[in-house]
Amino acid sequence: MSLRERITEDMKTAMRAKDTPRLGAIRLLQAAIKQREVDERIELDDAQVVAVIEKMLKQRRDSISQYEAANRNDLADVEKFEVSVLQTYMPQALSDAEVEQMVVDAVAASGAAGVKDMGKVMAAVKPQVAGRADMGKVSALIKAKLSA
Repeated sequence: MSLRERITEDMKTAMRAKDTPRLGAIRLLQAAIKQREVDERIELDDAQVVAVIEKMLKQRRDSISQYEAANRNDLADVEKFEVSVLQTYMPQALSDAEVEQMVVDAVAASGAAGVKDMGKVMAAVKPQVAGRADMGKVSALIKAKLSA
């Protein structure tokens, strides 16, 4: 079962269970996927759907920090729930040790000498960790390894 089919089935299940908050979050996801398909005139595969989910997760996390800064915990709680729903569709996350090992291997394979070679290392690591690790943390880890 593809990721899109799983999302559709989960939407049907949420409808039957009358789980309105979950249904709303799934509908937001489906709308984002459909919007991207219409904009680009393509059918998204699982990797592209994961990219859409990653983008939505990033937006939700930004919103949560903004809402908490404005002391709007009611809105932050809604966003946190949406994050938890979206997180269920992401692939299994990599541990910090696994990510660090990938970075070390990529630095060695690319022969990167300093921070100026960070792009080469990122290009090597990104396909391996896409959707399974926070790219901001990966970038910081690469920078730390290259500057050390």
